[in-house]
Amino acid sequence: MDYKWVIDCDYNDEDVDRLSKELGIPDLLSKILLKRGIDSFEKARHYFRPDLEALHDPFLMKDMERAVDRLVQALENGEKIMVYGDYDVDGVSGASLLYLVLSQLVGPKVSYYIPDRITEGYGLSIKSIDEIAAQGVSLIVTIDCGVTAVEEIAHANQLGIDVIVADHHQPGETLPPAVAVLDPKREDCPYPFKELAGVGVGFKFMQALYKRLGLPESELDQYLDIVALGSCADIVPVIDENRILVRHGLDRINFNPRYGIKALLESSGIEKKEITVGLIVFVLAPRINAVGRMGDAKRAVQLFTARSLQEARAIARELERENKARRNVDETTFKEALEIVENRLDPENDYAFVLYKKDWHPGVIGIVASRIVERYYRPTIMISVVDGIGKGSARSISGFNIYEAIRDCSHLLTAFGGHKYAAGLTIEEEKIPAFIECFKNIARERITPQDLVPQMTIDCEA
Repeated sequence: MDYKWVIDCDYNDEDVDRLSKELGIPDLLSKILLKRGIDSFEKARHYFRPDLEALHDPFLMKDMERAVDRLVQALENGEKIMVYGDYDVDGVSGASLLYLVLSQLVGPKVSYYIPDRITEGYGLSIKSIDEIAAQGVSLIVTIDCGVTAVEEIAHANQLGIDVIVADHHQPGETLPPAVAVLDPKREDCPYPFKELAGVGVGFKFMQALYKRLGLPESELDQYLDIVALGSCADIVPVIDENRILVRHGLDRINFNPRYGIKALLESSGIEKKEITVGLIVFVLAPRINAVGRMGDAKRAVQLFTARSLQEARAIARELERENKARRNVDETTFKEALEIVENRLDPENDYAFVLYKKDWHPGVIGIVASRIVERYYRPTIMISVVDGIGKGSARSISGFNIYEAIRDCSHLLTAFGGHKYAAGLTIEEEKIPAFIECFKNIARERITPQDLVPQMTIDCEA
């Protein structure tokens, strides 16, 4: 893909000179720092040496007091607690974090639930809540899902189950009837940092719990390897709190990884390398995601919570096999998608693509949608149709909020959710043609020809 370079070199020479002298660095590096909002010695210190002491007070997050109150009540009363995660890396990392922390406090009273991508789909479902109710659970804590699950949480309430939502996705017009909804993206949430991953929101929740119980917050440091994995894999910006959590999590991965991560490094062949954000994104995350795409994502939680290296290695080998199978299905689906684009669509003149086919594997359509975007630079939705129901994954380009576009066609959908650059949806097969027309019309209204030219912003010229 050819990029249009946009060179943004609007600097104040006095600021560059001052920062260079303060930090003892070349002007070129000062220009790059200034572009990132780092204009003082103190900000540079926090940037290069992220300190856990600089994390924000978790009680600044809307509903945190209510969430901690209800969780402490459950702990004191010996209630059964269900941690409900998602099947991607962020979701299983968050579920592992909450399960490990709460297990230390209440032991077998806490368990976890990861939905099956193919049979249940994303997030809470009536079916899963009924199963959880049958186990005598009185409190569900969601992680990386739940903020749009209005009907499902209402159903849980009818069954006598309270729900605490810990999520980072874009809320809908109506918040679910949960005891507490922890989501920094809530319009009424004053939390100073909005870009936490789901596992990051979970970490803030546990941080608040430890504060309330008077426990040493430093005990939570042992879980930062999991927090870093989930945060990097979800491609959140590595700034502010994310930078702090990722930096300290990477230190733990490199110097003292838990059994599951050590086994994953070995099976990936990178155990002797210094682990970076890039290696997590391109090497580790696909292997963790593979079990959720191709099979049972609970194995990823089992990996992170393994109590011996032998147990962890056995699970890591399963992940490696699943990842190889995922690659084969991915490549076949990609070739079929390319054929549809080239033979049935108009890549030159279409502003967006919606591709659908019976029996595409739901576990790989998100990856393939990303590959289509990389090749054609068009917002792309891939829909797999099974038994009359379509499950779609959407990926976007810079400047086009695909979540809002899907929301504006939601009268045709059964369910939807996500971010401005990535989203998911469920739709009845007979409504797909109308949805395609609706979505493409919105894309043509909101996307300009200039938006369809990928840009690379250049901080400065040497």
